[in-house]
Formats: sequence, structure tokens, C-alpha cells
Amino acid sequence: MPIRDWSIESAELIYEGFYSIERLKLRHRKFDGSMSRVFERERLRRGNVSAVILHDPERDAVALVEQFRHGAIHQDIGPWLLEVVAGMIESGEAADAVARREALEEAGVTVRDIHRVQHYLASPASTEEEVLIHYATCDLSDAGGCHGLPEEDEDIRVHVVSADEAIALLDSRRVRNAISIIALQWFRLWRAGLVTLPSGS
Repeated sequence: MPIRDWSIESAELIYEGFYSIERLKLRHRKFDGSMSRVFERERLRRGNVSAVILHDPERDAVALVEQFRHGAIHQDIGPWLLEVVAGMIESGEAADAVARREALEEAGVTVRDIHRVQHYLASPASTEEEVLIHYATCDLSDAGGCHGLPEEDEDIRVHVVSADEAIALLDSRRVRNAISIIALQWFRLWRAGLVTLPSGS
């Protein structure tokens, strides 16, 4: 094996469904300079995610979506979660284009200006998934109702709330998924003037 910082010795597809799972055999350089032994890890393959904070600056209002999440069935607040709009990035798609598409599909909202404001790894101990968060301006005067693609079994209700109420939902732990928590924490900092929109984003 050539000397390098890490090496995947083998990768085996062990499950393929809505998501895929690989079993990897790999090794990496340790902090003492030696190479680790070959060990196994499973890796979830599900693609990357584009999310967007939908903000109407004229009304200082935010659109959140509510939908059923089977992974939250045993949560005290139940499996219908409040979230920012988000969707999977398909091969060859630009993240901002996905954010625009998902805003229309999930919330019936047309995005105006859009800026990428955060980018993080969802859970690098088990998946390669990256999440790209955007801030977008839009007109929420007529937003509301239920949306989503029937062919994807989506049943999504739109809630338009004041920006202050969105932050209050965050502080009261009514918002539980990491994407939305990180997005709304950024939004809180931006409203307070503690961060700015990235230039050229």
C-alpha cells in the first residue's frame, strides 16, 4: 500500500433502498505517524441536501413547513415536525437551484434573492452527507396551505410566522431537526447584526 494519510481497502454495497449502505474496510494515519490497522465501518449514502430560510423582509415573516417524519415517532412532540424548506441535491444540480425548486414544491413560494450562508457535514462518523443552507427573500403575503409532490408521498403544511415567533419556536424546542436549528440560529444572528450575508454568495 502506498504511504498516504488514509486508504479505503474495499467498499461493499450491503443495502440499496430509499438510502444505500456500504461496508468499508479502511485505515488511516494515526497521530503518532503510524498507520492504523484495517477496520470496518458502515457508510450511509443518501446524497447532499439544500435548505433555505424563506424570509419576507417587508413583513419580517418566515415560512416554515410541517410534515410527518418517521424518525421522530417517539419524540415527545410527535412526528409532525416544523422545519425550514429542504430537499435532496440530485447529480449535476446546483444547490441554489434546488433551494428555489423546493421552495416552490414544498411551500408554493417563489424565491427572489438567495445567498448561501452555512455549509456543514450532517454526521461524518456515518455518512458523507453535506448540508448547504441558504437565506432567500420572498413574498409571503399569499403563502400557506398544503403542498408537496403526491408521487413522493409528500403532505406538507406551510406556516407563515413572524421572525420573532420563529426564534421563539427555536428557543422552546419546538424545532427539533438539526438543519432547521442551524438555519434559524444563523437567522437570529443575522437579524441581530452579528453576521452578514456572504459577499458573492
